[in-house]
Amino acid sequence: MIVLYGIALLAGIANAVQPGQSTQLAKSFGQPFAAGLVSMLVGTATMLLIGLVSGRLRVPSLQQALDVPWWAWFGGALGAGVILAQLFVAQRIGAAAFLGLLVTGGVIASIALDHFGLEGFAVHTAGPARLAGGALMIVGVALVALF
Repeated sequence: MIVLYGIALLAGIANAVQPGQSTQLAKSFGQPFAAGLVSMLVGTATMLLIGLVSGRLRVPSLQQALDVPWWAWFGGALGAGVILAQLFVAQRIGAAAFLGLLVTGGVIASIALDHFGLEGFAVHTAGPARLAGGALMIVGVALVALF
């Protein structure tokens, strides 16, 4: 389990570093959308390479593709939205405020997803401790953003 927490921690660090990289790419290109496309293409190539090297990449069957819930197809669009937010918002509000809002929004949404068991997540009731944790996230990001 410690390895999984370590990977999640590294993903959080990557999440903090990526907006600066994306916006620098946009400045160099003079085009935010071109930078976003390059970012997504590099991400796609990375996924392809890791999938091939690990031997875990397999093309799903037609039946598997047909069995996917309609809403599950839009994850890539949400990823594009995150990259667009990085390109147009992150440098204007700062890295700490941007990532704080990104993570806090994610935590608040995750509490709801867990509470209602949405999108295939196991139910974890939004009890007082979880709600207090979400509230503390809001207070923390407000302090980071305001000061």
